[in-house]
Amino acid sequence: MTSAVAENNTAVALRGIVKRFPGVTANDGANLEVRQGEIHALLGENGAGKTSLMNVLYGIYHPDEGEIWVRGHPVKIHSPHDAIRLGIGMIHQQFRLVQTHTVTENVILGLRESFFFPERAARRRILDLAEKYGLKVDPDARIWQLSAGEQQRVEILKALYRGVEILIMDEPTSMLTPGEALELLHILRRMTAEGLTVIFITHKLEEVMEVSDRVTVMRAGKSIATLETAQTNARELAQLMVGRDVLFRLEKKAASLGAEVLKVKQLHVMNDKGLPAVVNISFEVRAGEIFGIAGVSGNGQRELVEAIAGLRPVSGGQIWVNGENITQSSPRTRIERGIGFVPGERWMALIPGMSVADNMILKNYARPPIGHKIFLDQNAIASHADTLIREYAISTPSRQTPIKRLSGGNIQRALLAREMTEKPSLLIVAQPTSGLDVGATETIWNLLLEERARGAAILLISDDLKEALALSDRLAVLFEGQIMGQFQAENVDIEKIGLMMAGALRQPIAEYALGESA
Repeated sequence: MTSAVAENNTAVALRGIVKRFPGVTANDGANLEVRQGEIHALLGENGAGKTSLMNVLYGIYHPDEGEIWVRGHPVKIHSPHDAIRLGIGMIHQQFRLVQTHTVTENVILGLRESFFFPERAARRRILDLAEKYGLKVDPDARIWQLSAGEQQRVEILKALYRGVEILIMDEPTSMLTPGEALELLHILRRMTAEGLTVIFITHKLEEVMEVSDRVTVMRAGKSIATLETAQTNARELAQLMVGRDVLFRLEKKAASLGAEVLKVKQLHVMNDKGLPAVVNISFEVRAGEIFGIAGVSGNGQRELVEAIAGLRPVSGGQIWVNGENITQSSPRTRIERGIGFVPGERWMALIPGMSVADNMILKNYARPPIGHKIFLDQNAIASHADTLIREYAISTPSRQTPIKRLSGGNIQRALLAREMTEKPSLLIVAQPTSGLDVGATETIWNLLLEERARGAAILLISDDLKEALALSDRLAVLFEGQIMGQFQAENVDIEKIGLMMAGALRQPIAEYALGESA
């Protein structure tokens, strides 16, 4: 084996990795071989074992079976400290930075030398690394002053400062604008040109095709295939991931627009800290259309949908649904007026420890045939749950299974099933496929298009620009709580959208006909 590793110039080799948890085998004889100086993508459905395998490599988990080889030598990695000592670093999806500290302070935090080295010397070394790899960032800036892209560069600098030569990145573009994502891909190429090795987990197949040299696909804890990226395509990769063909081009018919359902007029909403989160927003959504709102997470999306759903007070402006002013109405009244809500945080709308069946009746438990005065009809609950499980193809051991035990895709199907069965005139959906694999994403997309065809008005909030463009009839871009521009979805300019998401461009709303047919 040693000779084979040396022959192939392999940076990392994992062989027969098994990792068990109570009741589940996360990795079942998984294999991975990553060559020196390449960008290696790791793909797979939720629960396929990708993150578990990387946690084994980084020393967060200890394998029950299998071997780890680094640069031709067998090693034991008991902790992240061991991994870093071997030149292996990992950048998680959620950055681990101290917001009130400077870039320099964050980079050297936790190092012994931080107690003895002059900060000036550390700052100089950070600038040298930044210049070498194209990581533009002010070493004196405080983290809270930086964009998501800049914060990610700080995480990369932290790893490079520690001598990391093999860098694992988990969903590296999930928090970035299109421009920042493109810049990151250029940075990764520059890093590998300097001899570094990059392993990245992503669900975005277009990124795999654009930047990776090779790709390993995992399914059910096993390594299914490792392919040269230049010799494969997105459809083949998706088939390997889910074991079947996946539709990438949706058959979206032209919108058949009806009456105005939602009208938001000069809306102002505060965040949890009492600061403006939504600033003077106005838009409308008509029956039979999907109105998408794109933007980097944290720019007022959550506050906007919570205000419309009645979960957050409005500090100014009005919300109208089907010609009725509901600005001050309770959540229950809004439900009765035909509003359905699927929040980005699924557990906000579900009770994890309760059964699938009980979660299905959280909106209609007080109405016949489910509720009769103070009694619940258990037969009606069972029948209702069985119908939704069948119609929405929810995979669950039984209707009595706690909903927290379902996969992410099935939890989302259950939530959509509960909302859609009420036949809402307005359906608010936030981050509908966040964290889902391509198979589950395809299902959710088609469910939303079916609801659109039924005549519902759909307000879609998505951090995934590809998703927003694929589903929306009209699209608005949100930055710091303000709408920067609106587009008919078929006439979008990706470069302009990227600039708007970064706050660098704003166009008058008057340029776009809000009620125009898509």
